[in-house]
Amino acid sequence: MLVFPFSADSRFCSKISRFPQLRAEGCAGERAPRERGLRIEARTVRGAMAVSKSNLRLILLSAFYLLFLVIGASIFSAIEAPLEISIIRDLRSTRAAFLRDHACLTDEELERFIVKIINSNNRGVSAAGNVSNELNWSFGQSIFFSSTVITTIGYGHVAPLSEGGKIFCIVYALIGIPLTLILLTAYVERLLIPSTLFLQFMNSRLGHLYQPFHIRIAHLAFVGLIVFIFFFLIPAGIFTDLEPGWNYLDAIYYCFISLTTTGLGDLIPGDSPNQPYRPLYKVCTTGYLLIGLTFMMLFLAVLYDIPQLNFGMFFLLKSDGTSDPEKMRLHPSTGLYGPKYSQHIDEPTIRHVKAVPHPQSSSPEDNN
Repeated sequence: MLVFPFSADSRFCSKISRFPQLRAEGCAGERAPRERGLRIEARTVRGAMAVSKSNLRLILLSAFYLLFLVIGASIFSAIEAPLEISIIRDLRSTRAAFLRDHACLTDEELERFIVKIINSNNRGVSAAGNVSNELNWSFGQSIFFSSTVITTIGYGHVAPLSEGGKIFCIVYALIGIPLTLILLTAYVERLLIPSTLFLQFMNSRLGHLYQPFHIRIAHLAFVGLIVFIFFFLIPAGIFTDLEPGWNYLDAIYYCFISLTTTGLGDLIPGDSPNQPYRPLYKVCTTGYLLIGLTFMMLFLAVLYDIPQLNFGMFFLLKSDGTSDPEKMRLHPSTGLYGPKYSQHIDEPTIRHVKAVPHPQSSSPEDNN
């Protein structure tokens, strides 16, 4: 029996060219590395093209982001600048009238007095005479401040004044912010279980009528409606009743600015003069912020579990989209906050098995 080596060279292949089958077997070793090289090169080209498309999308997104900033700045300037100019004119006229009525007071003395009041107010101390003497650093106020630090809301209305307080605030934030993210993520993972069960229920009842994407959109709308009612509409009504000078729009604005961790600090609950039960009010507001942030993260987790709405995937590198744990959070198969719970409906699985008789191998000894 002749055995042809698979590493045959071109001369050997030419000698057996009249035997197609033998030539194919003999030259397989010569073509295999070349074919593997072509496949590797094709994969490399496809990977490079995918990276180029991802980078192009990222450049376009960056340009749109800058344009979005410019548009926002233009609109805010057009809306707010006229009101600011009006306030400046009114303040100047009031100051001039005050100096006319009090001729013994010079403009420099009035300026020093105003600066003193502004500095005190910026440090969280009101100069109004009818304000209670309660400290900004009472226990209830400190709880509220600590929560705004570790949740990154950071209203900025109260800040540490001493060097020791500033150093401790840095250390406290370095430890507290990651701890808050871990805690809220753990709560979101547990809230995703009943959320996914409800999605499975919707699939079982509506799966024969609607597409899976439409059912997921309805599920997302349901979760968003719960968040909007229980963490925006109802709390806004409570804040409107408890906060003098707040209308319902102000309360909705505060809830949104706080739960999105924007924290502008222009509206702070419990900071009105002579607020009753201020420490308890601050502690309850802290609880509202923590629970509200958890459900906001739940809404985002449900949103990013829908591949069609997970726009972050368009800007990830295709080559390593699932190798980095941080990128896996954006991957449709894992969700935003860890492994995604599958929405499989229990259905009977039918498998067809065909029995094929194996041919018995014959040897020269059996034939004899």
